[in-house]
Amino acid sequence: MALHLIKLCVGADSIDDLREWVAQRSLSAIAAGLEPHSTHTTRMVPKRVEELLDGGSLYWVIKGQVSARQKLLDITTFTGGDGIQRCDLVLGPEVIETAPQPKRPFQGWRYLKTEEAPRDLTGLGDDVTALPEDLRRELAELGLL
Repeated sequence: MALHLIKLCVGADSIDDLREWVAQRSLSAIAAGLEPHSTHTTRMVPKRVEELLDGGSLYWVIKGQVSARQKLLDITTFTGGDGIQRCDLVLGPEVIETAPQPKRPFQGWRYLKTEEAPRDLTGLGDDVTALPEDLRRELAELGLL
């Protein structure tokens, strides 16, 4: 069974902000002759790599709610110029919207079990996906979505 990661998306105010960041990173990778994947560097290296790469995703918390995810493609470790070991989370190019789920702030990343992960927004029907992001966020805060 897949295991996921969850992380705060610092600096993004919306899913569109995250999509723009991913698109910029993908274009930079293509210009450098690389695959169009984005990466996220973190200091802590996950110990459960096999479970994460067995269909796992990185779920993003935007403005206090889990709002989107990206598929985890690979996890690579390296030692930075300062001698500290870090890892790159290699992420798929698609940002998949999820049903909004409130989440309190936390540092770093956390493991997220499949049964605790929010469903993809497309699985909730066209009526919900047609709603503006702000309205979906409010409905989720009220417990109506």
